[in-house]
Amino acid sequence: MEDVQDNLMEQEEYDDSDNPLASPFKPSLRSTRLHVQRSSICSRAYFVVVMVFFHVYILNVIGLLLYVHYNNGPGDLVSGDGATSAASSESGTPLPHPDPASRELHVEDYSQSFSLPRIEGIRVGHVQQVSLVPGRTHEMKTISLKPLLFEIPGFLSEEECRVVVQLAQLKGLMESQMTAPSQGQEESNQPLLSISTEEVFSLLDLNQDGLLQKQEIVSHSRSRDGTWLNPDNLRQILSGLEACPTGMLTLEDFRHVYVMSQRPGQQQSRKLHSHFKQRSKHTWLYQGPGSHRVLHTLRNRVTSLTRLPSALVELSEPLQVIRYEHGDFSNAHHDSSPSHSETTCAHTRLAGNTSALAEVSCRYLTMLFYLSSVEEGGETTFPVADNRTYEEQALVQDGVDLTDTQETCSRGNLKMKPAAGTALLWYNHLSDGRGWMGELDEYSLHGDCPVRRGVKWVANSWVNVDPDHQQQARYQRLVAQRHQAKSGTEEHYQALSHSDLHQDL
Repeated sequence: MEDVQDNLMEQEEYDDSDNPLASPFKPSLRSTRLHVQRSSICSRAYFVVVMVFFHVYILNVIGLLLYVHYNNGPGDLVSGDGATSAASSESGTPLPHPDPASRELHVEDYSQSFSLPRIEGIRVGHVQQVSLVPGRTHEMKTISLKPLLFEIPGFLSEEECRVVVQLAQLKGLMESQMTAPSQGQEESNQPLLSISTEEVFSLLDLNQDGLLQKQEIVSHSRSRDGTWLNPDNLRQILSGLEACPTGMLTLEDFRHVYVMSQRPGQQQSRKLHSHFKQRSKHTWLYQGPGSHRVLHTLRNRVTSLTRLPSALVELSEPLQVIRYEHGDFSNAHHDSSPSHSETTCAHTRLAGNTSALAEVSCRYLTMLFYLSSVEEGGETTFPVADNRTYEEQALVQDGVDLTDTQETCSRGNLKMKPAAGTALLWYNHLSDGRGWMGELDEYSLHGDCPVRRGVKWVANSWVNVDPDHQQQARYQRLVAQRHQAKSGTEEHYQALSHSDLHQDL
């Protein structure tokens, strides 16, 4: 009996050990349930953390988008182009600009977000690659940091230099015919550059198709915007064009008409040459719609290089062309003027303070183009460039005035020798720290050394900016309104006359 009971007890123990469900209190079952509960808790906590971070991330993205939207509202002509200046200046390659000629004058209200792009100089000797002509790059070298001055060799081609000189001569000759020479004036021994009939035809042929249309001739008839055809010349050329069956003049037709148009003024040729030498030796060339293609291209190139809004460049002064002969020079001066409450900018006088005591030149930057090389002399000098400090008293050293370039040109800190096609760019004003034009940069003092041998031709292109950006905006709105009012009554080639907007400064 005892053996049987022992066997039954062993069998029950064996069955219990093989069947984990036999007892709910077995350790193995208890450990399994505890493990399942811990895993479930961890999964829920991980899910909650992930969802919290996900929602925080979404909220941050929404907040960033709202911040960008409300801090970069609709800009104006200036803020639009200025946004890319920082990135572009590092690479040295300006972003492409639309052709200013294809855009109508349109000025929007200025917002609080405005800026004038400014090229970075980095350091003296730094070279940047700039793209100004399709398929070609130019090197722009930093010459000085005070003032911020750059040199761009090959900015103009030899042909472009020649055309600008010829246009300036024709404009000067036309103005000389309007005023008789002074009595007792000596004749010039140095003749002006001879311009053939073929070259005159090419200057008139704006689209270079080998034919002269009426609108191309009429575009040169403005009285103050670069014209060199007087009323008699214009009348005879237009009469010849109207007599032509095709309504257009070929080069052969133009030869006959042009010779006939020049006959009434042939007896004045000797006086014209001497009077051209005596006058200020400078003239202004209009660069807007209807101007010669070279002048128009040159203005577009300035817009591309400076990265400034096209409206500022378009509404700035016409191109000034200057001729320096033997012994000619200019003392050191500033192209622009410091701003004062009692003065107003000459270029924005239409919207300026009529009670201002004086009008001054407001030129944000200067681009100077060498149209010819000079055999000796004629350098552009910056007497105090990169000085540690600027003091007017320091301009007089050992009793010698450094602004007198005729006597002290060799003592200037920096001299640039003229080379045909080379351009100089410098800023006449500092930044105001908010992206607009600030104080006059006194280090921009510059002049022209006397020409010792040869003839020096240069051209100046200034970009006018009013230190008061609100006044600049009012001026641009006024010009746009006048342009729209005239657009319905004028011919396609008759643009808003700069004689109504500018004065010869």
